[in-house]
This record gives sequence, structure tokens and C-alpha cells, in this order.
Amino acid sequence: MQQTTFLRIALLTDGIFPYVIGGMQKHSYYLCRFLLDLGVELTLFHCVTSGEIPSEETVRAELGFSDDANFKSICLRFPKGNGLPGHYLRSSFLYSKMQAEKLKKEAPFDFIYSKGFSAWALLDEKKRGKFQTPIGVKFHGYEMYQAPPNLKAKLQYMMLRGPVKFCNSLADVVFSYGGKITPIIASLGVADERIIEIPTGIESKWLRKDERKLKEASEPKKLLFLGRYERRKGIEELNEVLIKILDRTRFEVAFIGPIPGSKHIQHDRVVYHGKIMEQERIQEIMDQSDVLLTPSHSEGMPNVIMEGMARAMAILATDVGAVPLQVDEQNGWRIEAANAQALEETLLCIDAISPEELHSKQRASKKKIKEQFTWEDVSASTLERITEFLNQTGRGE
Repeated sequence: MQQTTFLRIALLTDGIFPYVIGGMQKHSYYLCRFLLDLGVELTLFHCVTSGEIPSEETVRAELGFSDDANFKSICLRFPKGNGLPGHYLRSSFLYSKMQAEKLKKEAPFDFIYSKGFSAWALLDEKKRGKFQTPIGVKFHGYEMYQAPPNLKAKLQYMMLRGPVKFCNSLADVVFSYGGKITPIIASLGVADERIIEIPTGIESKWLRKDERKLKEASEPKKLLFLGRYERRKGIEELNEVLIKILDRTRFEVAFIGPIPGSKHIQHDRVVYHGKIMEQERIQEIMDQSDVLLTPSHSEGMPNVIMEGMARAMAILATDVGAVPLQVDEQNGWRIEAANAQALEETLLCIDAISPEELHSKQRASKKKIKEQFTWEDVSASTLERITEFLNQTGRGE
């Protein structure tokens, strides 16, 4: 049931799906959409990296928002970097200044919800007493405070830490997925009362409508990896293990995503689907697969795990970020990150488990999504916590 509220919220992002692809951008889309469903008056500040800047009418139509939704789109072009070390941070600060200039020309807001570095310039003004509107900051995974997969990532993480701490320390509230993310935020000096724990969610229509059939003991178990090629996603460790065990198991393995040909395993039971954008096709492949593999070195609260759970898949994931809220012994397996031996042992265990045990984990995944992680509930909790904060600080209506 739609609620009625008169809160004026500015959502500052570094892109929104489908204009920019990524987990953060999908989170922005769903947050925007479901807050509008709750009656929020929302202005979206977002960007494109190339091509034409879409008009407000185009954005409204592309995102599927009705004509009567209290929605406004302000789209900018994300500044191009020069490729030198630190270029992303320089571009991010410049982009935050562009957003700040646009925001201050709009009607006053009750609350600003900022993704990543989007409010960096506004927070700098707040530090100097030149900006008063309350700001909530959301960094998704805090990967820069998790274990890096290699030396290059370690150096990149070190450059990011100072600006991330700056934004967290000056925000009125900091949004956390929970799990292992909240202790990271607390370690930056953010007091407990300033941390708002809200998990990510998934649209309820992602939930698989039929029940999975119990596999026959003679049927091979089907594994799936879905994601882009990035060192922290753990594809190297996964490839290393699969090459060792494929001929000792009956696994069939599928990859969805733009995985370079140089990273392909040459085996008749491994298939690469490439990049797929169609949701129905992704769901079809998930429905044909048994176990989702997410062997990442660092994560926030992965959307792909939500999607796999909604399609009643068992999950093998690393114990990072907010993954412990998603995956436990009831619906899958959690292992230490960057540990090829643990990954190998767990995959051999999966190969040996009974169809009944696998089926139980798959059913538990779908049940957990239905009870805890739909966007209808997540958006309502987000709005409730923002309203509580505004009322407690005397800023509510």
C-alpha cells in the first residue's frame, strides 16, 4: 500500500541503471523507484559518461516512472580523467562540485542521500559552516578497507581511504549494509548513533514462482558465475580450482559476463555466455543452474547473490562485506576470501552432497529473500529511518 509523505529528498549518484552499469547503479535505480512509490518528492542528480545527456522526459520514461510521480532528473556528464594516478578522485571531486552547484539552485531539500563521493563538495562546505541540509552518505562495499587482491589494488585502496574517511566523518548519518561493513565504518570514527543499517534488496518479481524439482542423484550439479572480469571478483582462484577438479567431478559450469578469452577454461563442460543484459535470459540460465559462485576478495552486499537467492539457487560465497547476512549454512557455504584450498574443498563437498541437501539450501535461499530482502521492505525501512533521524534532530516536518 502506498504511503503518503511530503519529504523532499535529493538522491546524488555517480550514475543510475541503465545509463551506467553496476551494482551501485542498480541500487540507485531501485531506491529511487521505491521511494517514489512511497510518496517522496525526489530529485535525482546523476550522470552519463558518454553520448547525449538525456532529458528529464527521457529519463522518466526510461526508468518507468509515471507522469504523476514527484520526480525530477538532473543529469550531468561525468568528467573524464587524464589517466594519471588519482585521476578518478580528481574527477569525482569535480563531479561533486558540479552536483553541488546544481543542487543549490533547486528548491530546499529535507535530506540528501549521497552515493559514493557525490556529496564530497557539499560536505566540504558543511565543514566550513556554509551548508546546513542534512546529508546521508552511502559507500557500498568499503573495498578500500578490505583485503586487496594485488599490489595495484592495494595502492588504489590507499589513495581512496582519505577521501572516504573525510566524507564519512562529516556526514550527518552513514548508511551501512550491516555485517562486516558496520565495523569498518565505526573504525573511521563514526559514532554508532550516526550509522543506519539498511540491507540491499531485490524486486519481488525476481522471486521464482515455481518450486525447483529435486535432482536425480545421477544428474550433474550445475555451477554459475555471473559478473564482470575484475581481479577482486576471484576468477583467477576459481579458474585455478576448476582446472584441477573438473575431471574429478561431474560439474557443468557456466559463466555470464564479459570474461576475456584469455581467462576462458578450455573444457567441454564449461560454457561462456558472454555479457547478457536481458533479465529474462539471466533468470532462465539461473533457473537451469544449481549453485551460484561468488569467490570475491571484497564486496558490499552483492546484487548477484540476491538474484541467485531469488531464483532459488544455493550460494557459495566468500566471508566478506555484508555477505554473512545473505549466506549461511542454511542456504549455502561461506569460505575465506582468496583461499583456493578452501574453495576446492567446498566445491568437492558440493559435488558429493545429496540432492535432498542441495534442494534444502535452494529453498532456504528463496525463503530468506521473501522474508527479509524485498525492495518494498527495504525502501520502507530506509524512509522510516530517515524520518526518525529528521524528527530526532528537529528537522522533520
